[in-house]
Amino acid sequence: MNFTRRNFLKTTATAAVVLPTMGAEAFGKVSASDKLNVALIGCRNMGWGNLSDMLLTNEAECVALCDIDQTVLNNRSADLEKRGKKKPDVYGDYRKLLERKDVDAVIVGTPDHWHCLQMVDACAAGKDVYVEKPIANSIAECDAMVAAAKKHKRVVQVGQQQRSSAHWQQMVEYLRSGTLGTIGRVHIWGNFNYAAVTPKPDSPVPAGVDFETWLGPTPLRTFNEQRFHGVWRMFWNYGGGLMTDWGVHLLDMGLWGLNVTGMPDKIIATGGKFYYPQGAHETFDSQTVSYLFGNCIMSWEHNAGVETGPYNRSYGVLFKGTNGTLVADRDNWMVYPERDKTPEMKVDADHQDHKLHVRNFIECVKTRNFQTACTIENGSLCAKYAHLGNIAARMNAALVYDDAAKTFKGAPEANQYIKPAYRAPWKFPE
Repeated sequence: MNFTRRNFLKTTATAAVVLPTMGAEAFGKVSASDKLNVALIGCRNMGWGNLSDMLLTNEAECVALCDIDQTVLNNRSADLEKRGKKKPDVYGDYRKLLERKDVDAVIVGTPDHWHCLQMVDACAAGKDVYVEKPIANSIAECDAMVAAAKKHKRVVQVGQQQRSSAHWQQMVEYLRSGTLGTIGRVHIWGNFNYAAVTPKPDSPVPAGVDFETWLGPTPLRTFNEQRFHGVWRMFWNYGGGLMTDWGVHLLDMGLWGLNVTGMPDKIIATGGKFYYPQGAHETFDSQTVSYLFGNCIMSWEHNAGVETGPYNRSYGVLFKGTNGTLVADRDNWMVYPERDKTPEMKVDADHQDHKLHVRNFIECVKTRNFQTACTIENGSLCAKYAHLGNIAARMNAALVYDDAAKTFKGAPEANQYIKPAYRAPWKFPE
């Protein structure tokens, strides 16, 4: 087939989920009895964004909020009332929230080190779960979450909303068509300012913050605003830096495009604090990872404190084939021909992916469809790839991970990073 942009979009229109407008009217009216009672655990940033878009559907009602920061709780509760919503009950302990029989589904929008316990406990309590990415802060926690969803037969959506984007779906269809030829390399990059952290002295815990609970299963540590709201992911106990933040989203697109559903043959990585050596961040501000497969190589690189990148994109995914090169980000994807072997193309995004993603979750909960747009299994796969990249970089080594045996082959010293030691009284979910 001659793949012009017009012909391609025509032939792939049925493969993508596209809604022209995303207000409440796009989803239709529902009776109160049909509404899902939703609770939010972790009320800042993406947790709040997930809830906000869920409420746009008029098919969900927020009945409870939970956060360790009383100021955040008060502000979010007031925000809901300003939007004409019923005032929710508020909690400082998520376990009390999960005891409620009227909660159908929970959103887990807490820092990464809390995802596993809260998601597993929610499943055990009979709740369906929308969990933010990366699904967990370690490989072993990923496995525990997959097991919990299966054991308790819960619907789970992972917050990798690009899976619900029409233009990413069309990109995958294009790659599946073979028009790009044989793909021998995928290159992924992310350059962002926020990943380098300026040192600041410790300070008292802010009023209204339960910092002990915020630390949860991680080691005790003094309070520092540079390890708290907004920047916690640059410290190993709580997150994995750019590798697990943007890396999970973009690696997902690389794996999806390649149709890879298992572990790589080998991971080679290195990284360091090269841009800001005096920075407070523990994660690497410069990092390179190579994932080797039998017929292809996929690479990741990130640079903190800079925002320029290949093809004038601060981040992106590149598929290099024998007939051309496809470059994609959240705004569009473009094909650059190798000589005249394939037509030049550009496909723009409609930026409805997040609203579609939460809508997909609601539909799957109501129909008991466990194949959400981003399943817990896929969320686990992508998170593991990101963690493998970090572990190999921390080891400055080439590693082979056996996912069945849950061990690194020939590198037992790397196994220390597979499963975190939980601080009492919290227990790792077996």
